[in-house]
Amino acid sequence: MKTAVITGASSGIGEAIALEFGVAHKMNVVVNYHGNHEEADKVVQSIKEGGGSAVAVQGDVSNIDDVQKLIDTAVKEFGGIDVMVNNAGVEFSSPFLEKSKKEWDLVIGVNLTGPFLCSQAAARVMVDAGKGGTIINTSSVHENLPFPGYAAYCASKGGLRMLCRNLAVELGKYNINVVNIGPGAVATPINKKTFADPEKKAALIEEIPLGRVATPEEIAKLAAYLASDAAKYITGTTVFIDGGLMRHTGSL
Repeated sequence: MKTAVITGASSGIGEAIALEFGVAHKMNVVVNYHGNHEEADKVVQSIKEGGGSAVAVQGDVSNIDDVQKLIDTAVKEFGGIDVMVNNAGVEFSSPFLEKSKKEWDLVIGVNLTGPFLCSQAAARVMVDAGKGGTIINTSSVHENLPFPGYAAYCASKGGLRMLCRNLAVELGKYNINVVNIGPGAVATPINKKTFADPEKKAALIEEIPLGRVATPEEIAKLAAYLASDAAKYITGTTVFIDGGLMRHTGSL
C-alpha cells in the first residue's frame, strides 16, 4: 500500500486528490492543511469511511520546521513516503506597479519554496528507503501563460516548471520521477470570485475550446494516474489539463 503526502489538502484540488488517493486507490494519506482543521478532519474522516487510512497534519509549507514535522509524521504513521504531492498554493491580484513585497514573499514562499522544502525532505526519505517514489507538483497553465495582475503567481509557477525539470534530472538515478500537473480553470474556492462574475466567467469560457471549466475530481484522477506505477516513465515534464485553453491562446 502506497503512502502519499498531500499539501493544501483540506479543500479544492488537494481535497479531491486526497479522496481519490485514499478512497478510490486505498493509499495511506497524510492530509496537510494550514488553517482550517475542521475541513482537514472531514477529509480524513471521509477517507476512513471509504476504507482508507489518513491523518491530518497542520503546517505552513514555507516553514522548514513545519515541513519536517509533516514528513516525520508520514514516516511515523505509515513507515515511509511513496508519493509527495505539492499542491498548496495561493494567489492574489494586484497591478505590478502596486504589488507589495509582502504579497510577493507570501506567494513565492507557499508556491515555490514550499515545493522545494517538501520535495527535498520527502526525497531524502525515498532515497534512504531505496524504493524510489514520485513527486507531483500542482502547477498551472500560468507556468507558461502570462496573467496580468498575477506577476508573483506566474513567477512561482514558472519557477516550479524548472524545479520539476531539474529535480527529474537529479533524482532520476534514485528511481524518483518528478512531474507537474498544469490545470487551466478549475471550479475551486480560489476561483470563486471569477465564477461569481457573469462577464468574467463568460470571457473565461470563451477561451476554453471544450467550453467549460474542470472539476477538482478530474485533476485528481490525473494525479492518481501519475502516482501509479503505470506512469513511472513520465518525468521532468508538465502534463496540462486545461480543456485546450493553451492551444487557443497559442501558448503551448
